[in-house]
Amino acid sequence: MTELTGKVVAITGAARGMGRSFTRAFLAEGAKVVAMDLSWEPTGFSGDADSAFLDELRARPDDVIVAGADVTSDAELDAAYDAAMRKWGTCDVLVNDAAMRQRILFPPTGRTTTLETSDEDWERAFAVNVFGALKATRRFIRPMIAQRSGSVISVISSGALHHSHGGAYRALRPNSREMPYQATKAALLTTMFYLADEVQNDNVAVNVMVPGHTRTTGFDEQNIARRELGMSNPNAPLPLRADHMVPLALFLAKQDAASEVTGKCFDVPTWNIEHGLGGQLAWEDPEGTAVSENAELAAAARSR
Repeated sequence: MTELTGKVVAITGAARGMGRSFTRAFLAEGAKVVAMDLSWEPTGFSGDADSAFLDELRARPDDVIVAGADVTSDAELDAAYDAAMRKWGTCDVLVNDAAMRQRILFPPTGRTTTLETSDEDWERAFAVNVFGALKATRRFIRPMIAQRSGSVISVISSGALHHSHGGAYRALRPNSREMPYQATKAALLTTMFYLADEVQNDNVAVNVMVPGHTRTTGFDEQNIARRELGMSNPNAPLPLRADHMVPLALFLAKQDAASEVTGKCFDVPTWNIEHGLGGQLAWEDPEGTAVSENAELAAAARSR
């Protein structure tokens, strides 16, 4: 695939943050979008949804299916998939963006220790972040395999990564205290690596994106709470806008396995720099600086 005009793109977690940025970007490229989100209940929009954005999408019925879909629900995913097949007959791209963040399990800071977690915490997180992504993938990859062309893109977290030091692997930032969230993202990463090999002969690309330090839903409240409790990280960078993910997502959506861009995990800020799209300063969120974990950097940013 070289163009996105007319392609069908399914996006989970489409209502806010990165998902909203993906939705708007694919529509701007001329794609058709199956916009799925838990806050868009099948019987009507819930109070957790942004009504203005929902109205924006509903104003484009030829280009958008707004689907109330909890990714842990087989019935709701079936309904979203069936609606896409009835309307457009295929799916070319899937973006697995929906996730249960650590701060949802442990508000307001999102920080806890592994031994303080319960079995229920792990079951809830894995139900969304791993099994939910797998459920969505099982459905929306079917037409890609049938047409022998397509792209699956999943979003993880840098805290899921490990690096070799002197012959032994160590976690990137285990002091972030984000279990079980990071365990789910590590599981999703491994799942997508294996899936990429399994569907390569079907000419379906499967790749993973690692965001930078991003201002998403709840970011402000989380960082204010951390600072008040003395849990701030003085070395944390200023947050990036959610749309720093868009250029790579559009690039990956145009790939299939024949392009040999498959089975890879991309660091998004690095990819942006390498492709002339700018680094930290180009993507900083000016509205997030006031509640950045690093007040000194925030003040400097406001004075630029």
